[in-house]
Amino acid sequence: MTENALKGKINGGTVPMGYRLTKERTFEIDEETAPFVVEAFTRYAEGEMMAEIVKDFNRRGIESVKGNPFSLNIIHHMLKNRRYLGEYRFREIVKPNAFPAIISEELFERVQKKMAKNQKAPARHKAEDDYILTTKLRCGKCGAFMAGEAGTSKGKSVYHYYKCSNAKRHKGCDKKAVKKDWIEDLVIRYTMKIIMDDALIEDIADVILDLLAQENTLLPQLKARLAETETFIQNMLNAIQQGIFNESTKQRLDELEATKKELQVAIMSEELQRPEITKEHITFWITRFRDIDPNDLESRKRLIDGFVNSIYLFDDKIVFVFNFKDGTKEVSLRELEEELSSDLEANAQPQTDGRKHPSVRLHLE
Repeated sequence: MTENALKGKINGGTVPMGYRLTKERTFEIDEETAPFVVEAFTRYAEGEMMAEIVKDFNRRGIESVKGNPFSLNIIHHMLKNRRYLGEYRFREIVKPNAFPAIISEELFERVQKKMAKNQKAPARHKAEDDYILTTKLRCGKCGAFMAGEAGTSKGKSVYHYYKCSNAKRHKGCDKKAVKKDWIEDLVIRYTMKIIMDDALIEDIADVILDLLAQENTLLPQLKARLAETETFIQNMLNAIQQGIFNESTKQRLDELEATKKELQVAIMSEELQRPEITKEHITFWITRFRDIDPNDLESRKRLIDGFVNSIYLFDDKIVFVFNFKDGTKEVSLRELEEELSSDLEANAQPQTDGRKHPSVRLHLE
């Protein structure tokens, strides 16, 4: 995956609106949808609010890359996406000009300054950047995405929730909205519980090693050729020891020695580009997530992006689809609440004033 990123090849994920994926696994501009991206950036830079752009796009029947109506979150992520500058990021790798840019650097920076200014205006409704289940959470009743939204009560209190997009548009789904903190905490705690399973981590590491072995075919070929060349050299040396030595023998031995050096250099170069990854490396990387702070926003995002493919929320159960083989797990809400609540109570610090620790209760709105 690192080698792909260095070459500007995409390792997976959703293709942003305005692009399409080539056979070489990089992005090229989609002439049909790229104008909508330019339009969104331009209109926002010129003073329109996200809500106005969303309303107009939906009125015109413009759909997101997943075929859904636009939302504040979708527009917000679009306007923050540096891929529209042709920039590709993967972990610590940043590759500029990896593919054609849709937006100019000047327009992108104008939009970022405008967004920063608007975020400081308390009277303006803005999309929150911390709905960590965006594009992950789906309605169990109809399968539509549940998008993050915010609202203000009569008492001026701001509340955040996820709501089924079909229910919001009154398209035959009656799924109730769920509190943002409730569902996010539930997913974080259950995912943390999953990665505490040592046997599961071992299985994931074995699968990754198998995939790496299948992908890296050049290095085994180079090592096989080196072993074969070394055998030929040894045979030649044995022949020389037996008194068989002439001009042709010397020429062939020199050729074999040159081939050996070339293969050794090629192997070292390949190993630098594809460092050997052991099972211990993989398990160490995965188990590092056990020590993250579950209350830190960036850590929560990394955990969800790394392990969770999708979540289907029903009225009485949740179906988790994790990013590994046989990673689909169905859990009833009652069992999940009781299980996680008991874990929290077991890990809670005792009260110092003699009172009992209050039971932890997770609520579904």
